[in-house]
Amino acid sequence: MEIIVYNDEGKKIENMQVPDSISDSPVRYKLLRDVVKMYEANKRQGTVSTKTRAEVSGGGKKPWAQKHTGKARAGSSRSPIWRGGGVAFGPKPRDYSYSIPKMAKKRALFSALSSKIKDNEVVVVDKLDFASPKTKHMVSLLKSFGMVGISSLIVISKATESLLKSSRNIPYVRMMECHDLNAYEILKPKKILITKQALSSLR
Repeated sequence: MEIIVYNDEGKKIENMQVPDSISDSPVRYKLLRDVVKMYEANKRQGTVSTKTRAEVSGGGKKPWAQKHTGKARAGSSRSPIWRGGGVAFGPKPRDYSYSIPKMAKKRALFSALSSKIKDNEVVVVDKLDFASPKTKHMVSLLKSFGMVGISSLIVISKATESLLKSSRNIPYVRMMECHDLNAYEILKPKKILITKQALSSLR
């Protein structure tokens, strides 16, 4: 599988061979679903909490006599069926995070990249090197690839201060180093801008 490499002005330079680990990877839909589900679960805070009848303040006195009142038996005014009572089977703080095998994560990453490349949603640029932080320069670069206003991920081999500062104020752009990539981050944006060096290192 080959992909076109552009310069930072949007002009074609050469064709690049996509690493075999990506080009030979089939699109594993079930694996991608499992990975996305895992990353979403790991983002959950799990801090929601409710009080049971034992934790609600009050309710120590029996509301009325057990018998001869004509009313249903009641032992506490903090019963879940009473107003102001506790919650039955309500949520409690818990850890939702879990992990799948390391090799499965790697296969999912290659599968997601393969899918994006086949859908023409990946743009390879020769290099990204800004002398100084300039958001206008970054927007101009994205404009040359038709990525303005579109959720985009920029993947580089090593982040520099000028690149990070040039992209951080653009709301639809996220920048990552290639060693931090995962299938979830690949699938989220509509377009991916990746440097030639970063793509070559994904094996």
